Amino acid sequence: MDFELPEEVKLLKDTVKRFVDEELIPIEMKTIEGPSLKPEYREALTRKTKDLGLWLLTTPKEYGGQGLSVLELAGFWEEVSRTVALPSRSHQIFGPSVSPILFRLSPEMKERYLFPVLRGEKKSTLAQSEPGAGSDPGMMRTSAVRDGDHYIINGYKIWIPFADAATFYQVVAVTDKEKGSRGGLSVFLVDADTPGITITGRTEHMMGDVTFEIAFDDVRVPVANRVGEEGDGMKHAQGFINTNRIHQACHGLGVAQRCLEMIASHTQQRVTFGRPVADRQAAQFTMTDLYMKHQLAQLLVYRTAWRLDKGIAARHEPYMAKLYCTELGFEAADRCLQFHGAMGLSKEMPIEQLWRRSRSYMITGGPVEIMRTVIARHIYKLF
Repeated sequence: MDFELPEEVKLLKDTVKRFVDEELIPIEMKTIEGPSLKPEYREALTRKTKDLGLWLLTTPKEYGGQGLSVLELAGFWEEVSRTVALPSRSHQIFGPSVSPILFRLSPEMKERYLFPVLRGEKKSTLAQSEPGAGSDPGMMRTSAVRDGDHYIINGYKIWIPFADAATFYQVVAVTDKEKGSRGGLSVFLVDADTPGITITGRTEHMMGDVTFEIAFDDVRVPVANRVGEEGDGMKHAQGFINTNRIHQACHGLGVAQRCLEMIASHTQQRVTFGRPVADRQAAQFTMTDLYMKHQLAQLLVYRTAWRLDKGIAARHEPYMAKLYCTELGFEAADRCLQFHGAMGLSKEMPIEQLWRRSRSYMITGGPVEIMRTVIARHIYKLF
């Protein structure tokens, strides 16, 4: 058994760590404007990421990207998550966000959707969640009914990020009510300017981002805009979902690492009643517990990423990684805030942002209760 990270992962982590320490952390309290980077920072930072080879990291090499493995991406996400310089749901300076679904399109559809996204000419977002159908896709009600060479989509979607800027949506809809989430869901690429689509609501969130509500009223979509075969919706989504859970787990890792750094620095400098806070058991025990949990979390995340890259069955591991690491990130941010006292609550430091972002990841992408339920089902099969 070899617990050492491959050299290419170590090199990538070192490169990203230097970039975060030298370029992002020094400016992190003034870069964000709403859910986006301020233009002056975005342009300058984008030039630097391109120079460092940190552009289009998730895009396969045949399409001009870096084609990083899940293990390499885990190292990247962990380091980037140490800073609040970037919007919580977007790493704009590393290239356009490209859904893995778009790489599975036919050549003709790639020309219409994938390549314009890679060139920055189009933007997309996933429209999946619905009222009453968040963690349970089987409760989805948005329907797509075949009508000759078209489907007619009717329904309502919520919690959709970037819907106001998207030029097309990846819409998950029910094509077979009887099968539900087990073969009854399909994905469609729907142009945002298609008649019958209306953005009906806008919600601001505690982590600084914004989501939208979208209504679909007799929206006609060509059959050619269906991704894959009818009923393949969950199959197309599964790979993305597992990778996204690793992403969220790495956010917890990065936050925990940053908080360990900040607690260590603060408790060694802060003197109370004639002694550094670091000399007291409260600080020592907190650092010990957080450090051990961080080490365990890293092993869990990197082992899971390695299994995904190797094609080894990993159905419950991404759930465990997401659960353990997101809770760790929030615990670390909460303890860090407590140690810093009133200054930790202030917007002059990044701690309150780390706290809010970490708390949000315990819900988004699958709440921790769902993670525990899925893991428990696996455990019961073992005994």
